[in-house]
Amino acid sequence: MNITILDDYQDTIRTLACYSRVAGHTVTIWNDHTKDVDTLAGRLKDTEALVLIRERTPIRAPLLERLDKLRLISQAGVYPHVDVEACTRRGVVVSSQTGPGRPSYATAELTWGLVIAAFRRIPQEAAALKAGKWQAYPIGIGLRGKTLGVYGYGKIGAVVAGYGRAFGMNVLAWGRENSVTQARQDGVMAAASKDALFAESDVVSLHLRLIDATRGIVTAADLGRMKPTALLVNTSRAGLVAPGALEAALRAGRPGMAAVDVFEEEPVLGGRHPLLSMDNVICAPHLGYVERDGLEHMFRGIFDQILAYASGKPINVANPAALKR
Repeated sequence: MNITILDDYQDTIRTLACYSRVAGHTVTIWNDHTKDVDTLAGRLKDTEALVLIRERTPIRAPLLERLDKLRLISQAGVYPHVDVEACTRRGVVVSSQTGPGRPSYATAELTWGLVIAAFRRIPQEAAALKAGKWQAYPIGIGLRGKTLGVYGYGKIGAVVAGYGRAFGMNVLAWGRENSVTQARQDGVMAAASKDALFAESDVVSLHLRLIDATRGIVTAADLGRMKPTALLVNTSRAGLVAPGALEAALRAGRPGMAAVDVFEEEPVLGGRHPLLSMDNVICAPHLGYVERDGLEHMFRGIFDQILAYASGKPINVANPAALKR
């Protein structure tokens, strides 16, 4: 099959051990990013199997209608960026492994890297040291005895909560009823309310899935309840926070700091984002799940989906009706 992989920013996929699984196929890999339909239609005109890396590129009807050879989209995780109905109409199978599985330990680990970096001002002090200065910023803050608020106690949130306990933090959880119930079963205290989570926590870490019900769920009022010394961490999705609310809250001094790994439009190029100019914010280029072992696991499944389709036995099909076409 003619396989195309989009948005491999770091040119990593060809270096994975699992890449050998598609050795018998023609594979084209694009390392840059575009959402332009004309450009994508040109790049994908001969593609039979399209590989997507999470939600980096939306695949909608105007593009699908120009891809006459496309038969399969293979990816991992949820697929709000794919027009599944349009795929079904055109007989394009969407294969994506979802549901229960291992948490993204890489995302949880990065979350803690950001927490420590923000509280101890590691990026700022490292830059100052290279510039010839020594201990140039106000003294940092330790984590032991502080309160960690986990908003969304799912697979990743539970791991982050465990890391918080290891650092000697008091952990609070909030979210939907089933996640709060799970937190209690794990011995994690539930916050009295969403308001209390934001008001009482020294660190609030977001671990919610972005759906219609959670878009903008973190409001300006929520952020305004946070302590002037507190940190908001978002390694989940930028859309969880109301547009512009975080920038305004940081300027107002509540919370005092933020660490973010996600942005409304990605990739962010040319340094053009207001958070990048703020001294009390640490920004990372969506590195959460981007880690070698995690990508090996992800792409092993993605390539297995392609091989299964090529053998006439597709797996993890999100739109079975497409098989009839």
